[in-house]
Amino acid sequence: MKQATEATDQREMRHGYTTGSCATAAAKAALTALITGRVPDQVAITLPIGQTVVFIVEKGTVTAGEARCSVIKDAGDDPDATHGAEIVATVSWSEEPGVHIDGGPGVGRVTKPGLPVPVGEAAINPVPRKMLRQTVDEVLTRYRMERGVHVVISVPGGEEIAKKTLNERLGIVGGISILGTRGIVVPFSTAAYRASVAQAIRVALAGGCRHLVLTTGGSSEKHAMKLFPDLPEEAFIQMGDFVGFALQQAKRAGAEKATLVGMMGKFSKVAQGVMMVHSKSAPVDFGFLADVAREVGAPPEVVEVVRQANTATHAGQLMEQAGYPAFFERLSQLVCRRGWEHAGGGITVETVLVTMKGALLGRSVWS
Repeated sequence: MKQATEATDQREMRHGYTTGSCATAAAKAALTALITGRVPDQVAITLPIGQTVVFIVEKGTVTAGEARCSVIKDAGDDPDATHGAEIVATVSWSEEPGVHIDGGPGVGRVTKPGLPVPVGEAAINPVPRKMLRQTVDEVLTRYRMERGVHVVISVPGGEEIAKKTLNERLGIVGGISILGTRGIVVPFSTAAYRASVAQAIRVALAGGCRHLVLTTGGSSEKHAMKLFPDLPEEAFIQMGDFVGFALQQAKRAGAEKATLVGMMGKFSKVAQGVMMVHSKSAPVDFGFLADVAREVGAPPEVVEVVRQANTATHAGQLMEQAGYPAFFERLSQLVCRRGWEHAGGGITVETVLVTMKGALLGRSVWS
């Protein structure tokens, strides 16, 4: 990558930079070129976290009335859909004072309420907008100029990139969003994922959804959509491993009901009260599953094979083969109750436990 970064311990995963940081760097380069007539090779910007970072300018052109520069998005070791994207800023003078920001091709437009940007505006979030304004003002001050500036951010191929994101479901059409609150991308960032879950919940509620369907991933969401064909698409939210967080956000946003749809592996943990269900955070407790098997009347030999199961799915298969559907009903009840308790009540919690192929194993409601 052409972008300068801090020296880091090579044993650690490498941080990257947000689309907001890249857009700001591109805008600084373009405004500098517009003023001086020369495209800089690199520019330094200050991130919201206070860190100063140097960005290499990928491309640049300048005419008498307009300058255009670009920076390549480096997401570090994060599996980001925008990694490698070209973030372009086109800068021109405005007859109106101030800094005027808009999105060009490849940057989405907001069509639904509930996002931090009003309907109709370019999907450039508040922190990137603030970064752009501050950086433009700094350049103008440096060159002792008082002029209005028009900044347009575009992303070649952004519409295709957006298909790999949740933008369409959130009501952002025509491209990607220009995002970032800290300026850096933390690899496999739990904070970033949690923020996307919270945002999706706000959009759903702003659109009138009072019944949310929280799924653990793409497969469970596909099955959930078949179970609830009458619900709008934005009601379905992939919460991933953040079960407890999603339930708390749903209650806080005003949802009346949250249906959890998932499979044995993650939901066997939730049934115990584990609300962050990543495999590295909480292993499957086969002793707990054996206790549930005993509770629903399974004989000692079946209880023991469940205790010795290889995976939670395997334990479920053993109980299914032994003819104990009550095992799955009991797990579903426990998931509901633990989720409801974690949310602090005030919301109806439903659990739908399914197989990988979408077959229903258990279902329960708690309120």
